[in-house]
Amino acid sequence: MLYLVFSVCCSVLVSVLLKLAPRQRLDMAQVVTWNYLLASVLSLVLLRPSLASLQTAHAPWLALLGLAVTLPTIFLVMARAVTRAGIVRSDVAQRLSLLLSLLAAFLVFGETANGWKLAGLALGLLAIVGISARPRAIATAAVAPGGERAWPWLLAVWVGYALVDIMLKQVALSGTPSMAALTASFGLAFVLMLALQLWRHASGASPLQWRNVGAGALLGLLNFGNILFYVRAHQHLPDSPAVVFAGMNIGVVVVGALVGVLAFGERTSVWNRVGLGLAVVAIGLIAWGTAG
Repeated sequence: MLYLVFSVCCSVLVSVLLKLAPRQRLDMAQVVTWNYLLASVLSLVLLRPSLASLQTAHAPWLALLGLAVTLPTIFLVMARAVTRAGIVRSDVAQRLSLLLSLLAAFLVFGETANGWKLAGLALGLLAIVGISARPRAIATAAVAPGGERAWPWLLAVWVGYALVDIMLKQVALSGTPSMAALTASFGLAFVLMLALQLWRHASGASPLQWRNVGAGALLGLLNFGNILFYVRAHQHLPDSPAVVFAGMNIGVVVVGALVGVLAFGERTSVWNRVGLGLAVVAIGLIAWGTAG
């Protein structure tokens, strides 16, 4: 269970880093770029995924390229959501992306629906409505400049992370192990993002800076730590995947809410708090349905 706690902490700390980035005047595109360099290297060294499946004629390179584009994009969207809507609502939106993944599992991948999963899906959709509601009085740190609405960014987080999960499932159906797919996607994402940063540097739009490299290394460490500890949690609880799934998602929602409110003074409305509670129940129901 300790691995699960570490995974939750890494996930929430990623949101904290994204929250603090604007205050440190970090260039998030550069930070995300270096994050994928470290994440891909650590994946190769510590996870040691078998890359043999990537050398076959049926390797899903198109899907992996799609992941390489989507992963850094959703990271940047998440960074914007955290600064606009706060950690509390952004983390809930990220975790409730499993609702769209669940719908895809029913409609596209032929997974069997049961009452627990459907109940969790219904409650989760209500939770999305609740967390999207904007509090009337929000702390300055959680408000977008010029009063920009936060819900479009929350919606983008919700859809974006579900899209990543769906693409990973498609890659898995090709026979490619998930760790090999992630490692390849991280490497491709770094190459694509590095090309973009070199162009921005050459054009004078955003010169490369060492502080972004340092922040990117920290982000990559937390990003990889989240994955590593989650994998280790599954390995140490092989007969309880639903427990790991529920513990991870509910843990991030609850700890993220505590950090957002206590550390950053984020304000939440009654609807936001109702949505957060519904999210916890929804995740629990889906996990229970999965275990059954």
